[in-house]
Amino acid sequence: MFANVLIVCHANVCRSPAAEMLFKARQAAQAPSAQTSSVPIAFHSAGIRAMNGHGMDPVMRRLLAERGVASGSHHSRRLDRQLVRSADLVLVSERAQVSEVEALDPASRGKVFPLGKWDDLPDVADPQGGEESAYRESLVLIEHLVMGWLKKIC
Repeated sequence: MFANVLIVCHANVCRSPAAEMLFKARQAAQAPSAQTSSVPIAFHSAGIRAMNGHGMDPVMRRLLAERGVASGSHHSRRLDRQLVRSADLVLVSERAQVSEVEALDPASRGKVFPLGKWDDLPDVADPQGGEESAYRESLVLIEHLVMGWLKKIC
């Protein structure tokens, strides 16, 4: 099935690392008997226009901590062809990013999908630099979408 899932957003400091941390935390919380494989899926994140080495947005980090999700020592990284090729599945925050990832690696067609694919939901808005309420809305949506994907891939 899927061994390596890559989550992509713009800068890799807010939405994609939040989704990565939620995927990891929620996968770990699932009962082992509920998983189709004894080997957990590896979740990673990157940004289409990311600058390597930046930390996670502090507001998003704090909101994840409120949910009991450790954000570790995240460092942003720029999306490249090798990251796309090594992933079995690529999930993007915005529908327009599907074509950006596919332009970077045309061989990725068919494995790049919006986070909101199964719910036919709109893009996950980028809250960075906005009000805390925007961060909270994005995080609630991301968590909902993560749980939906976990039901499909685990």
